[in-house]
Amino acid sequence: MSLITKIGTGASQDRLEKLIAERLSPGADKTAIDRRIWDLFGEEWAVMYTDLSGFSRKVSEFGIIHFLQIISESSRIFVPCIDDYDGILLKTEGDSMMVIFRSPARALECATAMQAAAKGYNESRQAEEHILLCVGIGFGRMLRIGDHDVFGSEVNAASKLGEDTAKAWEILVTDSVRTVIGKRKGFAFEPIDAVPPGARAAYRLKYQGP
Repeated sequence: MSLITKIGTGASQDRLEKLIAERLSPGADKTAIDRRIWDLFGEEWAVMYTDLSGFSRKVSEFGIIHFLQIISESSRIFVPCIDDYDGILLKTEGDSMMVIFRSPARALECATAMQAAAKGYNESRQAEEHILLCVGIGFGRMLRIGDHDVFGSEVNAASKLGEDTAKAWEILVTDSVRTVIGKRKGFAFEPIDAVPPGARAAYRLKYQGP
């Protein structure tokens, strides 16, 4: 007998939609409803967005089957890293992953492990099959809707850093991540000029890369 009862329509999503509908009603107390939404769904997480550098070019050059191969192989080597560092993979979209962690330190450790896994994988492959990982990480209070999605300024900033700003092998973080990590041994950062909306500053993690 299962100890977990599965609700067919996500209970969290259903509750959020009802509150949003209530918020749209004439005369609604939006401040009070917003407070209810944050009370229900507001949680503190580190969020990681990943992307694969040069992916669109590879698809154009080598075709859709090559695309599917790279997606499959990247999942195969990265998901064990996510599990090892207690991340929760919420969703994948094409060549991107969105992962949450309770601790920014664990997110950073996972990111460096993923880069090491990619480096090891690439050593025995031809250049067109290389997996070139880009990572963006944010941290703070966000709305977590079950195991489906998260929303918030740090989510948006991490997405921008990982999917648009980071180059191959880079791990970029928001100022919130750097502040929490502080001067903890094993982590060093350097500022970057590109600051995404939702963050006050952004940094590159200095680590032993390829």
